[in-house]
Amino acid sequence: MAPNPAPTPQFAARPRHSILVRLIAMVLLALIVLVGLAVLIIWLTIRPKHLVYSIEDGSIHGYNLSKSHLNANFHFVLRAHNPNSKVSIYYDKMEATVYYNDETLAFNTVEPFFQPHRNVTRIGLNFGAKDVSLYDPVAKDLKLERSAGEVELEVRLRAKIRFKVGAWKSKHRTLRISCEPVMVHFSSSKNFGRALCDVDL
Repeated sequence: MAPNPAPTPQFAARPRHSILVRLIAMVLLALIVLVGLAVLIIWLTIRPKHLVYSIEDGSIHGYNLSKSHLNANFHFVLRAHNPNSKVSIYYDKMEATVYYNDETLAFNTVEPFFQPHRNVTRIGLNFGAKDVSLYDPVAKDLKLERSAGEVELEVRLRAKIRFKVGAWKSKHRTLRISCEPVMVHFSSSKNFGRALCDVDL
């Protein structure tokens, strides 16, 4: 009696949803690779350089410190250098603050402006400290520096900016600028020493 033939193995059909998932994953991977290549090509084409900032001038007027309360007017000139040959910058919002020993002396905002590529823009920063209450140790140190003829300050700026390359504009990014030490003389006869700024973008 001839033996029964071995049964033919049955392969389960692959579920359609698994094929669809693999297809979507491959499409997403391809898109990520394409976007990465596009960003790399743009970066190699533009070769962005760091933005450079410094305080070029500074002065104090109307200074009066009495019973740990300060009244004074501060004026600074911020030099903003955009060395990039193809990148322009929109400064949509900018806030500036003057500090002494990490204590806020004055605050102000800067009008929005546009900076073209390969451009140096100078921005006047004006502050008014009106009856600002200081901690006694801080007021004491400020009096000592006043008697020496100069004071060491810090100027910090925070801005919302956008980059422009051709017709393309980036989303908003936060720019932080810290300039210290800014040595300001109470006598206008002394030259102001340029203060370089750190940039965090």
